[in-house]
Amino acid sequence: MNAIATPPRQATIARKTNETSVALSLNLDGTGVSRIATGIGFLDHMLTTLVKHARFDLELSCQGDLEVDDHHTSEDCGIALGKALDQALGERVGIARFGHGYAPLDEALARAVIDLSGRPWPAINLGLRREKLGNLSCECVTHVMQSLAMASRSALHVEVLKGEHDHHRAEAAFKALAVALRQAVAITGTDIASTKGVL
Repeated sequence: MNAIATPPRQATIARKTNETSVALSLNLDGTGVSRIATGIGFLDHMLTTLVKHARFDLELSCQGDLEVDDHHTSEDCGIALGKALDQALGERVGIARFGHGYAPLDEALARAVIDLSGRPWPAINLGLRREKLGNLSCECVTHVMQSLAMASRSALHVEVLKGEHDHHRAEAAFKALAVALRQAVAITGTDIASTKGVL
């Protein structure tokens, strides 16, 4: 059976505010290659992990007001990535729409479920206990996922089911999200997967 031909599912985003300057290019049909520089090492690690296991290609650079704190940089990277995902999906014709994934990392286990529905709804429960992971505050780990869901117009549920180490809990969550995204963006048909006829 031949694969369904689709236009390139790519997007380029330039987002500039008084707080950050983000440049991003995304290819949904990539191989997991990334070049990411946000100025926050743990955020780079999580986004690299996400892209690797989603099999996207991503180039992302951000210059943010890290002298203030990590909030604006992490939030705007999540927004830019979500906008790129939305743009690359276009009218969302032919996509599976739904995806789910479980990912363990040693003692930690996370679950992610996504619906590329066009209706944003983030429900993120990572249960992180530390104040920071590297230079990324744990509240911003959650906020990256929330921002991505809102900007990509997706219903996203992520929960860490168990785990002792916050690094493992956060990384398992991003890996589970990657697996869910890879399923949801897959081309599985020729129509829009909705009784409404639009997503």
